[in-house]
Amino acid sequence: MVADILVGGAVAVAVSWVALLVGLLIVRPQGPLLAEALRILPDLVRMLRRLAGDTTLPRGVRVRLGLLLAYLVIPIDLVPDFVPVLGYADDAILVVAVLRSVVRRAGVGALRRHWPGTPDGFAALCRLTGVRYAGSDHGPGDAGPG
Repeated sequence: MVADILVGGAVAVAVSWVALLVGLLIVRPQGPLLAEALRILPDLVRMLRRLAGDTTLPRGVRVRLGLLLAYLVIPIDLVPDFVPVLGYADDAILVVAVLRSVVRRAGVGALRRHWPGTPDGFAALCRLTGVRYAGSDHGPGDAGPG
């Protein structure tokens, strides 16, 4: 009985992991988007750290950012980073989801205030995350995710 439960649980985890891999293959960034994401990565990490330490932001936002930073730092991932193409896709998708939630709660101005890079880099961040910001190529407005 216990063995059946353990085997069933292991099969469920394996099937879920394969479904995650298939989903990541479908939504992974491609071509210029991937190169753009790699180019802004150092500035993105600095921005996340600055946002997590900003006491003017709501506590829930800072907690989410702290958990994201912890997930990015620990060596254990849903998809190991050595897996070609998909290794960093889970990290990228999680970063986008958290940044969109930060924009919903704190506004895109919080991201802009803490962005350490160039305006072009911030425009690339907006493109990659689907966040609209005046000065990005999405057009006018300080709107949230598009």
